[in-house]
Amino acid sequence: MNTGAFVCSCAGTCDIDLEAAREGIDDVDVAASSRLLCGDGLEGMEHVVEEHELDQLIVTCPEASAQERIREAATERGLHPDAVEFVDQRESAGWVHGESEATAKTARLVNAANAGLENESVGRSLTHEAGERVAVVGDPETAAGLAEGADVTLIADGRDFADTEYDLEDVTVERGRVVEVEGSFGEFELRVRSRVTDDCISCMECVREAPDGKATRHPVDLDPDVDDESLPELCPTDAIELEGAERTLEADQVVYPEATDSARGGRLGFYTAPITPAKVSAIERQLGGVTKPEFLDLEMDVCAAGASSQAGCNECVEACPHGAVERARIDEVEFREELCQNCGACTSSCPTGATRLREPSNERLAREVETLLVPDEVERSWLPGRSGSGIDDAVVAFVCSERAEDALREYGRLAAAGRADVEYPPILPVRVNCTDTVGEAHAMHALAAGADGVAIVGCGGSCLHSGPDPKAELVERLERATTDLGLGKRVEFFAPDPDEPEAFVDSLTAFVDGLEPTPVPAGEHEAEGGIDDPDRENPPFDSHGWTLESVRAILAHVEPEREVIRGLKDFGVVDVTDACTLTPTCSNLCPTDALRRIETGLEFNHERCVNCELCEEGCMEDAITVEQGLDLSLLPENRDEEDPAWETVFEGSMLECRSCGTEFTSERSAERIKGEVGDLVSGMAPQAEGSIFDYCSECRSKLLYDRSGE
Repeated sequence: MNTGAFVCSCAGTCDIDLEAAREGIDDVDVAASSRLLCGDGLEGMEHVVEEHELDQLIVTCPEASAQERIREAATERGLHPDAVEFVDQRESAGWVHGESEATAKTARLVNAANAGLENESVGRSLTHEAGERVAVVGDPETAAGLAEGADVTLIADGRDFADTEYDLEDVTVERGRVVEVEGSFGEFELRVRSRVTDDCISCMECVREAPDGKATRHPVDLDPDVDDESLPELCPTDAIELEGAERTLEADQVVYPEATDSARGGRLGFYTAPITPAKVSAIERQLGGVTKPEFLDLEMDVCAAGASSQAGCNECVEACPHGAVERARIDEVEFREELCQNCGACTSSCPTGATRLREPSNERLAREVETLLVPDEVERSWLPGRSGSGIDDAVVAFVCSERAEDALREYGRLAAAGRADVEYPPILPVRVNCTDTVGEAHAMHALAAGADGVAIVGCGGSCLHSGPDPKAELVERLERATTDLGLGKRVEFFAPDPDEPEAFVDSLTAFVDGLEPTPVPAGEHEAEGGIDDPDRENPPFDSHGWTLESVRAILAHVEPEREVIRGLKDFGVVDVTDACTLTPTCSNLCPTDALRRIETGLEFNHERCVNCELCEEGCMEDAITVEQGLDLSLLPENRDEEDPAWETVFEGSMLECRSCGTEFTSERSAERIKGEVGDLVSGMAPQAEGSIFDYCSECRSKLLYDRSGE
C-alpha cells in the first residue's frame, strides 16, 4: 500500500512550521504540505496522488466540509472514500500550543495515525431480531409520530390526554405511572402502577368527585395523593384500588423522556430526553431488529469466569454498564453482543483476553502510543525530545471520543476566536471509544514505552459509561503500582468541561509540571503483548500478559521500592496451609494452569496467575488463599531454580495403595482420617498388611468384604 501524508496550516491560522512537520513524518511514501489544502492545494494533492500512485491518505484537516472536498478529490483519483484518514492539527495542536510544540505534535499525530491504520481490524457485523412494539412514557407527540410504522403503547405516567392535539387513534393508551424498566432491547418490561384497574369503563364518576387536578379523563386514573375512601364505592365496576395495582407491560423499545441517565444505563433501544428527530429515526430503523458492527472478539476457552459449578472471575460482568454481559450460570458468563455499546469496559477489565475490543484493538493502541513516543533524531532538533525544543514532557493522553474530545475541540475554537486564553501542555492524544477502554495494561505499556506520564481524559459527571469520578479506582491502583516500582505517581484522570477551559488548563499544567523525567528511555520498547510461555494459550495483548511484559520493560531501568508491586489487579499470589490434602481440585479448576500437583506436593506459577480466585473458591479444605499483587521475587528471571517459573507452595506426597499401587490420597489426608476414626475401625480387616487406610477405596472394600476369610 502506498501512503501519502498531507499537512495543512488552515490558511496560516495554525501555528505550524509546514516544512518541519513534513520532515518529521516517517514511514510514508510521500509527505507534502499546503497552506490551504482544501482550496488551492487540492490540485497539487491530486497530482501527488497520481504521481506516487497513492491508495491511502493521511490528511491534517478537522473541518467536516473541508474533509468532504478532500475525500471527493481523492475518490475522483480512484481511492476508496475510507482510504482517507484525518488528523486534527488545529483545535488540538496549532490553536492551543506554540509553534514548536504544535509542529512536533502534528508530525507525531500523523505518524501515530499511520501506525494505527496498519493495525486496523476488518469490520464485521451481527444481527439481532426484535419486534415492533414501542412503549412511550408520557409523550403523545412522539407516540403519534411513531404510530404509522410501529405498534405504539403510550403510558400516561399521570398525564391526561383527553384534550391532546396529537392523533392517538393508532396508539394504545395505558393508565398508570412507570415504577421500573427492566430488560433489554427486544425484551423490555415496564412495571406500571395505577389506582384504577382495567375494569374501568370510563364512566367519569370518580373523575367528577375527585379533587381538582387529581384525576385524569383519558385514561381514567387517580393521583397517588388521593385518599378519599368514598371513591371506590362510587365505581360501578369496582375498578378503583386506592392502595394501587401493578401490572407489567412488554416492549421492544422504550421512549422515556423523563428517565435519568442512570435508569437508562446506556441500554440499546432505551431513549431519554431530548427526543430529537435523530433519535426517532434510530427507533424506526431498529423496528424488527438491528444490524450493527461486531465490536468484540470473544475467546471463551481462556475465560476465568468459573468451572465445575464454582464461580471465578466476575470482572466483565461488574464492569459492563450496558447489561451486555451476564452470569448465565454460576460458572459461566454470557455476552449479549447486540447490547454492546463499544465502550471497552469488559475488555480492559478482563485479565485473560477472553474478550477483546476489535477496533481499536489493544495492538493498534500499543502501536499508536509507541509511535507518539519515538524520540527525535539528532538532526531534527525541533522534533519532540527531552533535550531541545518541542515537547519536553511526553504525556500520553487516552482521550474519550465522546464529550471529552468535543471539549478539547471547543477549547481550540475558543482560543482561535480570542474568547479564552487556552494554552495547555502538548499532551499526545490517543483516541479511545471511552475511557472505560483504558485499563492497567494500557497505562503500564505507555510508561514502558517511555511516557513521562499518562492522562486519562474522559467525560466524568453523568457519563453513562463511567459515572461520577469514573476512573478514581484505576488511578489509585496505578499510582500505588508506579510508586512501588520507583516511578512515583504518573497517572491522572481529567474530565474537561467545555465551559471551563481554565480549570482543565490549570489541572493539566499542574500534573505535567509535577512530573519528573522518566528513567525509561523512549523509542526502545515495542510490545509483543504477552509472556514468553509456550504453554500459555491466552491471546496476545491480554491484560495480564501485556501488563507483565510492560512491567519487565520498566524494571530494566528502575529500582523498585518493594518486592511486591501492589495495585495490579490481574496478578495473584497463592498461599497454601497445612490443611491441604493434595486433592486435584485446585489444579483442575485453574483456568490458566497456574497450579500443578507433583509427586512431592503442589506448585504455583505466579507468572500465569490472573487472580481469579477459583482455586480459593473451590478448595474443599479451605487451605488456599489468594492475595492481589505482583511478587517480583516469584518471577522466573529472579529465581535460581531448575524450573524457575514454578514454586513449591505445599510439600507432601501421595499415598499408593498397598494392594494395587494406585495413588488415591495424600499421606497427610490418610493420617488425618486415621487419627479421627482409626480406633473405630481397628481390627475390621485383620488379614490386611498394615493399616486399612493404606488401601484405596476399591481394595479397602474387598478387604472388608473378605475379612471373614472366605
